[in-house]
Amino acid sequence: MDFPDYPFTPQRFEVRPGIAMSYLDEGPRDGEVVVMVHGNPSWSYYWRHLVLGLRGPASGTPGASAGYRCIVPDHVGMGLSDKPDDTAAASPRYEYTLQSRVEDLAALLDHLGIAGPVTLAVHDWGGMIGFGWALSHAAQVKRLVITNTAAFPLPAAKPMPWQLSLGRDSRLGGWAIRRFNLFARGAAWLGTRRRLAADVRRAYIAPYDGWTNAISTLRFMQDIPLREGDRAWPLLAEVGRRLREFADRPAFIGWGLRDFVFDRHFLAGFREALPRALVMAFEDAGHYVLEDRHEALVPQIRRFLDESPIPR
Repeated sequence: MDFPDYPFTPQRFEVRPGIAMSYLDEGPRDGEVVVMVHGNPSWSYYWRHLVLGLRGPASGTPGASAGYRCIVPDHVGMGLSDKPDDTAAASPRYEYTLQSRVEDLAALLDHLGIAGPVTLAVHDWGGMIGFGWALSHAAQVKRLVITNTAAFPLPAAKPMPWQLSLGRDSRLGGWAIRRFNLFARGAAWLGTRRRLAADVRRAYIAPYDGWTNAISTLRFMQDIPLREGDRAWPLLAEVGRRLREFADRPAFIGWGLRDFVFDRHFLAGFREALPRALVMAFEDAGHYVLEDRHEALVPQIRRFLDESPIPR
């Protein structure tokens, strides 16, 4: 399937025995590395406008870099990556957990030989995954680009959205999400304030068509940590405790204020933890902020990176 505004050649590697991860590696090999980590139910397609804006030289901008090396994984079960089962008898079998995602990201960067400085860009569950990786690679993380995400537990003032509880806590809701691809379809319709073109909407939905292919959209929801005892809680709590350690890095926050999940409460959490961050918040943007406001955000992110170069 051809995906609009996605003129890339995805690559694949075996992230675990018998399981292949798809990823983008765009831009000059010697460029500063930007690692873009997506969430649920999106995939590397979410980052396409930013990749297009970073991978080449910025025309007419004195002092701009020649381009950035953009590394963008599709998590296992997401996008163009393999979608293995997690039943006891499955072979290959995959554990759809936050810890698995962190390990997969580390494996990809090791596979590509990325041992030097990186800019970490995150969205949705990508915040928990990306910062989970950063806990053990803090010296590599030199800049942050943060869009509608979390890297700490649900704020006390924020109620759990019923749309997420439907998948997390209801067997019937979980069945419907896998049977009818409800979560990806709903996000493609309701995740923006700007109505997406039909072919863009199809691109977001297509990887999760069918019971087998939709497994990860549900498992992500079922793994949401809300309290002690939840499987992902220790890692998320540790990320939340240590987020302030990254406050000395240059940080850019782009936020859609009409996001029903990652709303003003989450933005306030990042403002508190990263008080020096440059913030662009949009009243007319939703969860997929890079869909609603990419025309404004991509040039600003490019400028932010160009004006805060990583010392060589």
